[in-house]
Amino acid sequence: MLTAPIAKRTMKNRYRLIGTKCLNCNEVFMPPRSMCPNCRRSGKIEEIELSGEGEIYSYTIIKTAPEGFEINTPYVIGIIKLKEGPFISSQIINNGKEIKIGRKVRSVFRRIFRDDNGLINYGLKFEVCE
Repeated sequence: MLTAPIAKRTMKNRYRLIGTKCLNCNEVFMPPRSMCPNCRRSGKIEEIELSGEGEIYSYTIIKTAPEGFEINTPYVIGIIKLKEGPFISSQIINNGKEIKIGRKVRSVFRRIFRDDNGLINYGLKFEVCE
Protein backbone atom coordinates (compact mmCIF):
# COMPACT_ATOMS: atom_id res chain seq x y z
CA MET A 1 0.00 0.00 0.00
CA LEU A 2 1.30 3.45 -0.92
CA THR A 3 1.19 6.32 1.55
CA ALA A 4 -0.48 9.55 0.40
CA PRO A 5 2.79 11.45 -0.30
CA ILE A 6 4.29 8.51 -2.22
CA ALA A 7 1.06 8.00 -4.16
CA LYS A 8 1.04 11.68 -5.20
CA ARG A 9 4.69 11.54 -6.30
CA THR A 10 4.05 8.49 -8.46
CA MET A 11 1.24 10.09 -10.47
CA LYS A 12 2.69 10.67 -13.94
CA ASN A 13 0.93 13.95 -14.61
CA ARG A 14 1.42 15.42 -11.15
CA TYR A 15 4.80 16.96 -11.94
CA ARG A 16 4.89 16.72 -15.74
CA LEU A 17 2.55 17.69 -18.55
CA ILE A 18 1.28 14.36 -19.86
CA GLY A 19 -1.07 14.42 -22.83
CA THR A 20 -2.12 12.07 -25.58
CA LYS A 21 -1.67 12.12 -29.33
CA CYS A 22 -3.73 10.41 -32.00
CA LEU A 23 -1.33 8.63 -34.33
CA ASN A 24 -3.98 8.67 -37.06
CA CYS A 25 -4.68 12.45 -37.30
CA ASN A 26 -1.72 13.76 -35.17
CA GLU A 27 -4.06 15.78 -32.89
CA VAL A 28 -2.64 16.35 -29.38
CA PHE A 29 -4.90 16.44 -26.32
CA MET A 30 -4.49 17.83 -22.83
CA PRO A 31 -5.88 16.48 -20.54
CA PRO A 32 -5.24 13.00 -21.90
CA ARG A 33 -8.04 11.19 -23.72
CA SER A 34 -8.66 7.53 -24.30
CA MET A 35 -10.35 8.08 -27.68
CA CYS A 36 -9.76 10.64 -30.44
CA PRO A 37 -12.89 12.79 -31.00
CA ASN A 38 -11.86 13.26 -34.65
CA CYS A 39 -11.10 9.67 -35.66
CA ARG A 40 -13.32 7.94 -33.10
CA ARG A 41 -12.61 4.22 -32.92
CA SER A 42 -10.18 4.24 -35.86
CA GLY A 43 -7.76 6.50 -33.97
CA LYS A 44 -4.77 5.11 -32.11
CA ILE A 45 -3.94 7.05 -28.93
CA GLU A 46 -0.41 7.35 -27.56
CA GLU A 47 0.65 8.98 -24.29
CA ILE A 48 3.22 11.79 -24.74
CA GLU A 49 5.05 14.22 -22.48
CA LEU A 50 4.44 17.82 -23.55
CA SER A 51 7.28 20.34 -23.66
CA GLY A 52 5.70 22.85 -21.28
CA GLU A 53 6.43 25.66 -23.74
CA GLY A 54 3.69 27.87 -25.10
CA GLU A 55 2.26 31.36 -25.29
CA ILE A 56 -0.38 33.37 -23.47
CA TYR A 57 -3.67 33.17 -25.35
CA SER A 58 -5.73 35.05 -22.74
CA TYR A 59 -5.46 36.00 -19.07
CA THR A 60 -7.16 37.66 -16.12
CA ILE A 61 -5.87 39.14 -12.88
CA ILE A 62 -7.51 37.71 -9.76
CA LYS A 63 -7.89 40.34 -7.05
CA THR A 64 -10.61 38.62 -5.00
CA ALA A 65 -9.46 35.04 -4.52
CA PRO A 66 -11.43 32.00 -3.38
CA GLU A 67 -11.13 30.94 0.25
CA GLY A 68 -7.65 29.71 1.07
CA PHE A 69 -5.91 31.65 -1.71
CA GLU A 70 -6.43 35.20 -0.42
CA ILE A 71 -2.77 35.51 0.59
CA ASN A 72 -1.73 35.09 -3.07
CA THR A 73 -3.72 38.03 -4.46
CA PRO A 74 -3.32 39.56 -6.89
CA TYR A 75 -2.36 36.69 -9.18
CA VAL A 76 -2.76 35.89 -12.86
CA ILE A 77 -4.68 32.98 -14.36
CA GLY A 78 -4.28 32.45 -18.06
CA ILE A 79 -5.16 30.28 -21.00
CA ILE A 80 -1.91 28.90 -22.42
CA LYS A 81 -1.62 27.59 -25.98
CA LEU A 82 1.00 24.87 -25.74
CA LYS A 83 3.59 24.47 -28.50
CA GLU A 84 2.04 21.09 -29.34
CA GLY A 85 -1.41 22.66 -29.86
CA PRO A 86 -3.69 22.11 -26.84
CA PHE A 87 -4.95 24.94 -24.64
CA ILE A 88 -4.73 24.69 -20.85
CA SER A 89 -5.45 27.05 -17.96
CA SER A 90 -2.83 27.80 -15.33
CA GLN A 91 -1.46 30.41 -13.01
CA ILE A 92 1.13 32.65 -14.69
CA ILE A 93 4.12 34.00 -12.79
CA ASN A 94 5.53 37.18 -14.28
CA ASN A 95 8.78 37.62 -12.29
CA GLY A 96 8.58 41.36 -12.96
CA LYS A 97 7.98 40.93 -16.70
CA GLU A 98 4.90 42.35 -18.39
CA ILE A 99 2.14 39.84 -19.01
CA LYS A 100 0.45 40.26 -22.36
CA ILE A 101 -1.21 38.11 -24.98
CA GLY A 102 1.29 36.36 -27.24
CA ARG A 103 4.15 36.33 -24.71
CA LYS A 104 6.15 33.10 -24.53
CA VAL A 105 5.82 31.06 -21.31
CA ARG A 106 7.22 27.81 -19.92
CA SER A 107 6.05 25.46 -17.20
CA VAL A 108 7.79 25.61 -13.82
CA PHE A 109 7.46 23.54 -10.66
CA ARG A 110 6.13 25.69 -7.79
CA ARG A 111 4.30 25.56 -4.47
CA ILE A 112 0.54 25.61 -4.97
CA PHE A 113 -0.67 25.77 -1.35
CA ARG A 114 -0.06 24.60 2.21
CA ASP A 115 -2.87 22.49 3.69
CA ASP A 116 -4.26 22.65 7.24
CA ASN A 117 -1.70 20.08 8.42
CA GLY A 118 1.20 22.15 7.11
CA LEU A 119 1.90 19.90 4.14
CA ILE A 120 3.02 21.81 1.06
CA ASN A 121 1.40 20.81 -2.23
CA TYR A 122 3.43 21.43 -5.38
CA GLY A 123 2.46 21.54 -9.02
CA LEU A 124 3.05 23.25 -12.33
CA LYS A 125 2.58 26.93 -13.09
CA PHE A 126 3.79 28.94 -16.07
CA GLU A 127 6.26 31.82 -16.12
CA VAL A 128 6.88 34.51 -18.69
CA CYS A 129 10.22 33.70 -20.30
CA GLU A 130 10.95 36.55 -22.74
